[in-house]
Amino acid sequence: MNECRINPCCQDLSSFKVMDVLERACALEKEGRDIVHLQIGEPDFDTPECVKDAACKAIRDGRCQYTHSLGIIELREAICANYHAKYGVEVHPDQVLVTSGTSPSMLLAFSLLLQPGDRVLLSDPSYACYPNFIRFTGAVADFVPVREEDGFQFRVDQVKARMDDDVRGILVNSPSNPTGTLVSPEVYCGLAELGVPLFSDEIYHGLVYEGQEHTALEFTDNCFVFNGFSKLYAMTGWRLGYVIAPKGYMKRLQTMQQNFFLCTSSIAQWAGVAALTQAGPDVERMKAIYDQRRTYMIARLRELGFGIRVEPTGAFYVFANAKKFTNDSMQFTFDLLERAGVGVAPGVDFGPGGEGYIRFSYANSIENIEEGMRRLEKYLGGLK
Repeated sequence: MNECRINPCCQDLSSFKVMDVLERACALEKEGRDIVHLQIGEPDFDTPECVKDAACKAIRDGRCQYTHSLGIIELREAICANYHAKYGVEVHPDQVLVTSGTSPSMLLAFSLLLQPGDRVLLSDPSYACYPNFIRFTGAVADFVPVREEDGFQFRVDQVKARMDDDVRGILVNSPSNPTGTLVSPEVYCGLAELGVPLFSDEIYHGLVYEGQEHTALEFTDNCFVFNGFSKLYAMTGWRLGYVIAPKGYMKRLQTMQQNFFLCTSSIAQWAGVAALTQAGPDVERMKAIYDQRRTYMIARLRELGFGIRVEPTGAFYVFANAKKFTNDSMQFTFDLLERAGVGVAPGVDFGPGGEGYIRFSYANSIENIEEGMRRLEKYLGGLK
């Protein structure tokens, strides 16, 4: 019997290293170890009550069937209203495709637009899964270094120098994972003028503590905007996201959705309507707490000798320069986990330019963060 062949695009996928850290941390916990989790980007808050109530009501009302493949009209209208109220942009509900999390929306868009040999420009460092989405289509993830001294911003001249006929898009993420920084309007304008679609991951929109986030839709119609409910509304397990796309691509995206996923959970969609229309006070409460943690973590890491030239102003991460302590972020991460019981994310997970950095998540209680910093200080003392 011949063995089934594995698609080379799947063979080339790299592991998500922060998940390797999490899985080892969980194994240690099963052995009785106490672990402080500062590695994962998952809100530690409960989903707002109004959102849970809306989901329960949807079940009681029997709204448990397939929905329109684009998503229920009430949710798509609420998404459009949210983007208009916050950014002043006009989005039609027929430009919105609701998906089971934000990652499927990326996979659909990339599968539609990219072919083997195409290139997508993205920052180094950037979210660890982006290159794998791109490689899965047979396209090439082409990293453009962004540096601490530039605020981890694209330099448009460097991006422009990479442009040729093979480039099919530029991927931006603001606020950024892992750096927590915002893309400036000037950079958005410069990228929009380069003539290829912008793929804009806006999943951390709303989690901004200083400055103002912007949507790519303010600068160009030639963009695919990805967003969702996991981060801002503490709804990671609900698996609810969406893509906003130019109208000319919507029919094909809808056809792919119909074939691959049929539609998104009806119950999660009704919960999403409540999140957008009722959960504002809950969001403000969570943001205020995140900001307190952010301020504390930045100050404490600096005390311990980590370099933070650019303070993060969005998401819930601190991307700290650890080159004073190590040039092997993977070894440092697992040693810290085993010896001190603190989980963090290795910078190299986010691209070659992330080596020598460690990503700390403050999506945990201030008490746990304080304990994690105490353990980190003791661990660093042992390195001397």
